[in-house]
Amino acid sequence: MSDAYGARGNTDRSITKGGETGTLGAHPGTGQAMDTSNAYLIGDSMTGGYGQGPDILHGCTVAVNPGEIAVIVGPNGAGKSTAMKAVFGMLPLRAGSVRLDGEDITGLTPQARVAKGMGFVPQTSNIFPSMTVEENLEMGAFVRRDDFRGTMEQVYDLFPILKDKRHQAAGELSGGQRQQVAVGRALMTKPKVLMLDEPTAGVSPIVMDELFDRIIEIARTGLPVLMVEQNARQALAIADKGYVLVQGANAHTGTGKELLADEQVRRSFLGG
Repeated sequence: MSDAYGARGNTDRSITKGGETGTLGAHPGTGQAMDTSNAYLIGDSMTGGYGQGPDILHGCTVAVNPGEIAVIVGPNGAGKSTAMKAVFGMLPLRAGSVRLDGEDITGLTPQARVAKGMGFVPQTSNIFPSMTVEENLEMGAFVRRDDFRGTMEQVYDLFPILKDKRHQAAGELSGGQRQQVAVGRALMTKPKVLMLDEPTAGVSPIVMDELFDRIIEIARTGLPVLMVEQNARQALAIADKGYVLVQGANAHTGTGKELLADEQVRRSFLGG
């Protein structure tokens, strides 16, 4: 992971499982056609809510392709984290589907989705604070039966501070370092897709920039990254694809650059 990287989406896929991608066509619910022919992951026209409550998602569609960073943004209460939970199987869908690498996984539990190749980092409670950094990373490899020491070295190359603090309790680290542990543990599963729910919540702007740099580096290995982010402007600046949600539905979809240049998006969601 410490080598120099070229354009995003290169063929170095050392932290991913690899495999052929599914063929997915355009999907409704976004207001425009979506190129998902090579998507590893798509939450297609998702509708659902919590328990017996009302729907929070209304035909929401999000997708990410190999080597891409796809970012979900929107106002508070827009359903961003709910969409992420639905893709990961923590929220049963009342309509729509989720497909990973061409396979319909709508009926699978979150645990089964991890085994299929989904690496998920929740916003909170995403580390074991009493365990050391190294023990946290080892816990991430629980689904594997092969030698994971090479992956751990890749994580340490990506986050050098974690190697320095590998024998320290994770709960003693700074907020940004704890987020690095959480992301590193997800990478230890050798995922097909990495999902991050508010990875920069509560960290300083300097730490946010550093985390975004590492996320770019992860995507450049070919790993798809789907991310919910509260810092919309900064997230869209690194995004290959952006989804603006409003009241659980797609309001705007485009590249990060397109959304940043859209006057309505800037005025309504980015502060002008």
